[in-house]
Amino acid sequence: MAFERISADPRRMGGLPCIGDTGVTVSAVLEQLAAGRSHGEIMADYPYLVEDDIRAALAFAAAAARERELPLLAA
Repeated sequence: MAFERISADPRRMGGLPCIGDTGVTVSAVLEQLAAGRSHGEIMADYPYLVEDDIRAALAFAAAAARERELPLLAA
């Protein structure tokens, strides 16, 4: 699956997946969502992001979780 809005460049942000050519990492967006911030609040902090960028970060995270083994604590 291709993610047109997500890029990774080893010369930027240590190679972490970013939104387009910005320095905003997918993980930064996800952490803010996990903290309860709204899409509007995130876009206010990063005015160069749009709603589709946030959705792309969520879709990328869903694909990453589906494709990788993640260390989870036993319930």
